[in-house]
Amino acid sequence: MERTQEIALTQMRKSVEKLGSCTQRYGDPTLIRFLIARSMDPEKAAKMFVQWQKWRAAFVPNGFIPDSEVQNELETRKIYLQGLSKERNPVLIAKANKHFPSKDHLQFKKFVVHLLDKAIASAFKGREIGNEKLVVVLDLQQITYRNIDVRGFAAGFQFLQAYYPERLAKFFILNMPRFFISVWKMISRFLEKATLEKIVIVSKEEERTTLNKEIGDEVLPEEYGGRANLVALQDVTLPLLED
Repeated sequence: MERTQEIALTQMRKSVEKLGSCTQRYGDPTLIRFLIARSMDPEKAAKMFVQWQKWRAAFVPNGFIPDSEVQNELETRKIYLQGLSKERNPVLIAKANKHFPSKDHLQFKKFVVHLLDKAIASAFKGREIGNEKLVVVLDLQQITYRNIDVRGFAAGFQFLQAYYPERLAKFFILNMPRFFISVWKMISRFLEKATLEKIVIVSKEEERTTLNKEIGDEVLPEEYGGRANLVALQDVTLPLLED
């Protein structure tokens, strides 16, 4: 670890204590994610970290969101957890044509937390290391206006940016129809520069090759050029998730 990083970590821990909280339960990799998200500013990182702790305590009091609380969202079988990419990052695939705006926005937010927590947990065994990142593939094939959910998109990215800092490795968007371009422009207004830099709209063969190389044939489903079968999120069994 670089000396400047060590100093920033020490200052961040002190700032967290001044805010009435502590970092005892969390290792350096977790704290560094918050520092990176706040441009290595210890005070801003501390504030973000404490806000995250309060949010987890209120929104996820049991440490995880069980399947039973998001059953309606799971039944659509629109999210798939494929295993680990070549860089050992969990791969999530979302089929947008199976999604419809939820009347219960709270349940949808819980579903976002459920799928992010489960994907992250699939990268480690027994305990959190703290630096796990996700590769997300959003497939827009065969979507219609009935599938458009700007509010849901915004909530998903908001959670990623506010409560899952530095958890996104890469976000690939496949099969974007022309009518969705204006929708995407609207959604992208909610995104921070660091998030936008990780998003790849796959429209050329070169970008498709990057997708295949990053994920690997053994994990990428056949319909995207790999050799794997799609595995629905709820069909993946993990040990009980704990905060």
